[in-house]
Amino acid sequence: MRELSILFCIALAFILTFSSWEVVADTGTATFYTPPYVPSACNGYQNDGVMIAAASDAFWDGGSACGRNYKVECRGATNQGDPNPCRGQDYMVVKIVDYCPSGCQRTIDLSQEAFAAIANPDAGKIEISFHQYVDHLLMLLSAVARLQ
Repeated sequence: MRELSILFCIALAFILTFSSWEVVADTGTATFYTPPYVPSACNGYQNDGVMIAAASDAFWDGGSACGRNYKVECRGATNQGDPNPCRGQDYMVVKIVDYCPSGCQRTIDLSQEAFAAIANPDAGKIEISFHQYVDHLLMLLSAVARLQ
């Protein structure tokens, strides 16, 4: 029976991995902040790496956003300074580790490194689409590991 459960989980993993997922993304703007990235509102002085971001009131949710991953995609310019700021990777997955003060409504404040991965930092501010990102395969593999 246990082997059957493991086989079922593996089959489900392949289905999830290769199936299409349609996700409705929110839109907004992104800016960036520079090191040092600690302390952060979520984790104090813990080093969370550099692919991180601060959440605005739009999705901070009283701190519930801490630890969530978001897929952020550059969609275009917000000013005439750089009419084509998008470059590099198509998108970046960042982890929410901080809070962006209430002055940045509907904005994600990306780390400098995350911003530079999708846009020209000289632009300063870009139009984005973003949505919460969940790695379903990783979740499934964790569940399989717990079965053993």
